[in-house]
Amino acid sequence: MNTDPAVSLNPEHLLVAAHEDADSVLELTRSLVQVPTRGGIDSYQPAIDLLAAWSTPRGVAPEVLHNESGAVVGLALTVEGAGPGPTWVFDACLDTAGFGDEDAWTHGPTSAVVEDGWLYGRGSADSKAAVAILCHLAVRLAAAAGQLHGRLVVLLDLDEHTGVFGGAKVFFAKERNVAAVMIAYPGVDHLVTGGRGLHRLKLDVFGQSAHSGSSKSSPNAIVKAAEIITELSKVNLPAADRSSNFPLPGKITVTAVTGGEGFSVNPDRCTLNVDVRTTPAFDGGLADAVANEIISHIDARWPDTAATVTEVVSSWQPYALPPESPLPAALLPSARLFGLHPVPKVAGPSNIGNYLAGLGIPATAGFGVDYVGLHATNERIRIESIPAVQATYHATALQLLGVSVAPSPTHGWLCALRLSRSFSETANFSAHRCGSVDGSGCNRLLGSQGE
Repeated sequence: MNTDPAVSLNPEHLLVAAHEDADSVLELTRSLVQVPTRGGIDSYQPAIDLLAAWSTPRGVAPEVLHNESGAVVGLALTVEGAGPGPTWVFDACLDTAGFGDEDAWTHGPTSAVVEDGWLYGRGSADSKAAVAILCHLAVRLAAAAGQLHGRLVVLLDLDEHTGVFGGAKVFFAKERNVAAVMIAYPGVDHLVTGGRGLHRLKLDVFGQSAHSGSSKSSPNAIVKAAEIITELSKVNLPAADRSSNFPLPGKITVTAVTGGEGFSVNPDRCTLNVDVRTTPAFDGGLADAVANEIISHIDARWPDTAATVTEVVSSWQPYALPPESPLPAALLPSARLFGLHPVPKVAGPSNIGNYLAGLGIPATAGFGVDYVGLHATNERIRIESIPAVQATYHATALQLLGVSVAPSPTHGWLCALRLSRSFSETANFSAHRCGSVDGSGCNRLLGSQGE
């Protein structure tokens, strides 16, 4: 790490920079919320055009990503440091969940209304605020590229909410030498450093078609499927090892049942969707073994039906970063500088970090703005949480890119006092400039022109 005092940066200045950007970050977030990008429903092109038009005049050339069919699947902003070093990726998804019942929203899902300190709208939390924050961070870093070592790419990917991960797949197919990824999912309380894997099965269960009013009983596919569901619900999975690096147990859930038609036909086919959440102690192979044992036992009890057919729809491995990983080592202390105290967490749901783990790329998946209603009615973010999150990622990026981040000897006590205050108190901090001896170096690294 570069420790030259000329490029040592006081975190006080990072918070100043974040507050300077705050109105612009909010405005960009609102503009993005007003452009619907529901996964698999809306065209993504208008949002990509908006971001390209925003970033180009600010000195960060956008690279639009396309899949094999030519559809747009993301946008990348690259900052090249003057010195050699690893490639780091900061990621946020640009597509969103669906709107649900629009009449149930207090403010429409694309209204981007600001009320009582909250910004409403679908994608405000997941993850258009993060998109706006990372775009501003890219601009700041690009202006300071001469001081940096390595390369940072801001990846704004699409097709995440469809489960296709089109943008991520296109990007990482061409970027083979990525040191690590930080995904700015919302939430100030945790830094997600791992997640259970997933192993999804589709089971086709068979019976015999017949008239439901027939005097002769025929094997009913739905009844047979119900036996499989019952047995799956009884499985005793390995308990979680709370002392390990992976403190969660596995889980099996039947999430969909499809079969039969009308009222007068005995069903000859029933399809089950089975979602398995895997752990190092209960992986996809063990999940298959458990399911196959149950299915074989029940098939044997139904000799007049065809054998159940099992298909693995998708499978992602579980992952957990080791304690010595550079990602939490950089972000967690940075967050504390700005009054935030996220705790490392292995998450129950899977995320894009699992996909990256399959590629051998370490990732964090969740530290971002404060929010309510993720994927739900009245999704919204707390606006005053934006600056501290941006400052945290700014400090983290600088450390990964070879710049030391430490309070100045002269003003360290003042920085600690002010940075420990609430968001509302630090909102009045934007006009302050530290008079520390490394101030000129701070201005260069912040990408500002100074006073």
